[in-house]
Amino acid sequence: MRWWERRRKAPNAPVIQVRRSEGHPFGALDRYVPLHTGEMALYRAIREGIPIVDAAIWKLVRLCSGVSVRCRDGRAQEELERFFRTVDTGWGQRGLQSFLDRYLDDLFTCGHAVGEMVLDAEGRDMVALLCADPEQVEVRLGDSPLEFRLCRAGIGEGRELPWQELLLFTPFQPTGDSPCGVSLLRSMPFLAGILLKIFQTTGQNWERAGNLRFAVICRPGEGEEPFAQERCQQVAQEWSAAMQAGRAGSVRDFVAVGDVDIRVIGADGPVLDSQVPVRQILEQLVARTGIPPFMLGLSWSTTERMSAQQADLLTSEITAIRRCVEPALQRVAELWLRLHGFQPQAEILWEDIDLQDIVEEARAELYRAQAAHLRGD
Repeated sequence: MRWWERRRKAPNAPVIQVRRSEGHPFGALDRYVPLHTGEMALYRAIREGIPIVDAAIWKLVRLCSGVSVRCRDGRAQEELERFFRTVDTGWGQRGLQSFLDRYLDDLFTCGHAVGEMVLDAEGRDMVALLCADPEQVEVRLGDSPLEFRLCRAGIGEGRELPWQELLLFTPFQPTGDSPCGVSLLRSMPFLAGILLKIFQTTGQNWERAGNLRFAVICRPGEGEEPFAQERCQQVAQEWSAAMQAGRAGSVRDFVAVGDVDIRVIGADGPVLDSQVPVRQILEQLVARTGIPPFMLGLSWSTTERMSAQQADLLTSEITAIRRCVEPALQRVAELWLRLHGFQPQAEILWEDIDLQDIVEEARAELYRAQAAHLRGD
């Protein structure tokens, strides 16, 4: 062999590994990369994959309900209240409350909500209030923080929407790097991905425990080595017939001669306890929503005083959310008044948040009255 042929080495064989991914159905959580813009499909996958997060958002939406309006002109008060009760909000829904429920749902999930005040053909009356899909609208900032324009999102689009004064836009918890608002679920993808992996693995372990796999080992005796393959084939056929009979509902015994060992595959591997890590992750997720754990059906250790304090904190959270959406509702009322020839001065009123025991509130009011009497007020 010549020297150049000796130095030449055969190339390494390519290593090809073909594996089928068996992850959980919400695989978008594994490929999540934090971005400045809201990943709305990701956030919707979190709500679909983790029911407790979805339940927390719906509870926040329901707790923020109870809106009414008051204007200075007594002649317009009754008509304005009727408009708030009967305005068409699409999809067979009527009333401002149904619009507010959809508006808050988009606000929590996507980080901002978009609505539209629909006028009649002559532009003299408001006939509907509609919520727009936040994925179809993007916000462009103006020269100053007071200016922004709503545009149509999508490839080849990006043009401003007409009649900007008829559009409603509300950001949720805007920050310096995200002035258009951030989703309530922004800090959840990492922990949500771990939680779904635990649930997926738990399901696979229970599937393994319920659908057993067996390892049948046949050891030939002395002088039986030439017939080992034939005996193994016979054992395999009989074992397969016994398993098929079991699936059909009948009982069939398995008889073998010689040293035959039957074991359950994976029986020696213990199933990890998921209670502690699942609770630690749920504590983080629930803390982000601001909902007390007992309102979500979580029986964690708590005291009566702690529950009262958690209810007080939730009351402040709901009040802050109401302040967030109040400008959009006030714009609706003012435009209706202006279209009907009244002074555009309206005030949005909210129902009292009743999360405490009425008896305890009455007792506290009595103590305050007694203290004021003793002071001579």
